[in-house]
Amino acid sequence: MEFSKYFDHTILKADAGEEEVNRICQEAMQYHFASVCVNSARTKQVACLLADTDIEVCTVVGFPLGAMSTMAKKFEALTAIEDGATEIDMVINVGAVKDEDWNFVKQDIAEVQEVCAHNTMGRNVLLKVIIETCLLTEEEKVKACETAVEAGADFVKTSTGFSTGGATVADVALMRKTVDAGTTALEKETGVTHKRVRVKASGGIRDLKTAKEMIAAGADRLGTSATVNIMMENK
Repeated sequence: MEFSKYFDHTILKADAGEEEVNRICQEAMQYHFASVCVNSARTKQVACLLADTDIEVCTVVGFPLGAMSTMAKKFEALTAIEDGATEIDMVINVGAVKDEDWNFVKQDIAEVQEVCAHNTMGRNVLLKVIIETCLLTEEEKVKACETAVEAGADFVKTSTGFSTGGATVADVALMRKTVDAGTTALEKETGVTHKRVRVKASGGIRDLKTAKEMIAAGADRLGTSATVNIMMENK
C-alpha cells in the first residue's frame, strides 16, 4: 500500500475554523492521504472540497467522551453520512466497559453500525470504534475489541487523542492479535467468512519513527495531525 494511504489527516481541535479545514483538505489532496477526519459540523465542508477525489470523509461521533446516548450517536452518525461522511469514528462507552455491561457496549456499537450499513444515502460507511486504551486495563482492551468485532465494526481504534494518553506499540499489537482471533472465532461459530477487522492507531503519532513502529505492530490506518511533517520526514 502507498505510504500516504495509511493516514487519516486529522483536525479535531475546538477552534479549527473554515480556513484551517480548507488547508487540511488541500494537504490531503496534495499528499493523497486516506481520509480527512473532522468533527461533524465540518463534514459538509470537507465533503464538498474532496468531491471527485479518492480521499474519504471521516467524521467523529460521540467524541471525545463516548458517554452520549446511543440514540444521540446514531443521529450524529446519520447526519454526518447525509452530509457526505464515508467513514465514522465512534467512541465506545467507556463507563459501560468499566461496569462490564458488555451487552450495552455491543448494542451501542451495533446500532451505529446499522446506520453505517443501512442509511438514507444508500452508502456503506466504514465504522471505526475508538476504545480509548489509556483508560482500560489489558483485559478490558481485549474484551472491547472482541465486542467491536461481534458488533460488526470495520476497525478498532486506540484513542481519541483527547484523554490521558495515545497509541502505544504494545496496544496496537494486542488489538491486532485480538481482532484477528475474534474474526477467526466468528467464522468457526457461524461457518461464514467475515470481513477482516482492521486497526487504527491514533494519539501521539508525531514522527516517522513512531508511524512506522505502529504499522509494524499491525496498524492499518494512522490518525494524526502531524501527517505532513511525517511525509516530509519520509522524503
